[in-house]
Amino acid sequence: MITTNLPETIAALDPVFTGSQSRREFLKLSAKAVTAAALAAEMPLVSHAAPVAPLTGIGRNGLLRHRFGVNYVPSKRWYYCYNDWNLSDIAGDLDRIAEIGADHIRLMVVWPWFQPNPQAVSPAHLDRLDQLVQCAGERGIDVLPCIYTGWLSGFRFNPNFYDKEPFYTSEKWAAAQALYLSELSKRMLAHPNFLGFDIGNEINCNWQASLEQGDAWMRRVFQQMHTLCPGRVHVNGVDNQPWFKLETFSAAALVAGQSIVALHCWPFWTGAGKRGRPLDPPYTHLGAGMAALARSLGRDPKKPMWMQEFGACSEEMPEADISRWFEMTVTQAIQNGVSWFTWWASHDVSRVYEFHPFEYGLGLMTVDNRIKAQGRMFKRLADQYRGKYVIIPEADLPPPPTQRTHDETWRWLLEWMKWKQL
Repeated sequence: MITTNLPETIAALDPVFTGSQSRREFLKLSAKAVTAAALAAEMPLVSHAAPVAPLTGIGRNGLLRHRFGVNYVPSKRWYYCYNDWNLSDIAGDLDRIAEIGADHIRLMVVWPWFQPNPQAVSPAHLDRLDQLVQCAGERGIDVLPCIYTGWLSGFRFNPNFYDKEPFYTSEKWAAAQALYLSELSKRMLAHPNFLGFDIGNEINCNWQASLEQGDAWMRRVFQQMHTLCPGRVHVNGVDNQPWFKLETFSAAALVAGQSIVALHCWPFWTGAGKRGRPLDPPYTHLGAGMAALARSLGRDPKKPMWMQEFGACSEEMPEADISRWFEMTVTQAIQNGVSWFTWWASHDVSRVYEFHPFEYGLGLMTVDNRIKAQGRMFKRLADQYRGKYVIIPEADLPPPPTQRTHDETWRWLLEWMKWKQL
């Protein structure tokens, strides 16, 4: 087991290429050209008629080009595959993900398996993560690992180190978290397709705290991430709750702390079905509306936005409507200046495992790697928009909701959508 302490600050690195288009050609460019591309931060927004250029950097310019990816759910053995490793199965999945035009994956790193003890990180699991990221890179796919995970498909995969210690304020927890982040960073820095870290998948579902405590913890972790892995995109992929009410992390801190704001836009879980049918605005405009809401709450009307989780399945609408919902949702979000789109999930989940019925059919591919209709729609949208400049609307946003409750937030969203609730 690896038991080193958190290292001193790693020297600043040059910006790295994180786009999947023309990766081999890009890597042949000089370091000067790489730096120039990354510093092209203030390029004015242009229309979608402009020619598509490679995604050459993750500065502000990179955040204002459209990207399309998937939340990777392995087709074989779900995330239990980390403990029953078969790289050929992973490679087959990644072949399909590349085939539909995805340029990145968001990857769950199940924390208690990678760090079984507060003072020990598993080299075997780090090796498997290395292999997965390398395999993705060979296919032109960038990777964003979610590290303090945590909450995943309705289950809590919590390390059992310090059950009686407060997660966000305990020095014991902080030391264990820092060791884990340090060891992951050492491995990820070796990969040019390492996009950055997500703090965790909906970490507020696992551990709650006051806004003051949650924000202070998040700022500290972001500082560690930017110190260890400079020049990458680091985000906090919370669920919808902090945007709809006061919950662990403040909306202001979430907007200020992320270079691109990660949003989880689930019509099913936010209650859109109580306010409209699957092809009505509460369903199809939710991602665009949550982007507007986050910009309003953060008082930053031009902030880059990322629909990091969104999806639908036949439990909530006819299977034949999912592709149409997908197209309407993405088109509306693009019209409202959303930059990146990451569908949940890459693959369906085998019914040999026990999950909420909603989880089984969310994939763009089946468990035997057959591309579904929504997977073909993904490819069409990705091919149409990937790499094009984002156009953020010039119209003023309405002020944020006066009360931070779920109902009041939905009232704000419905007014923004110009939709009268059924």
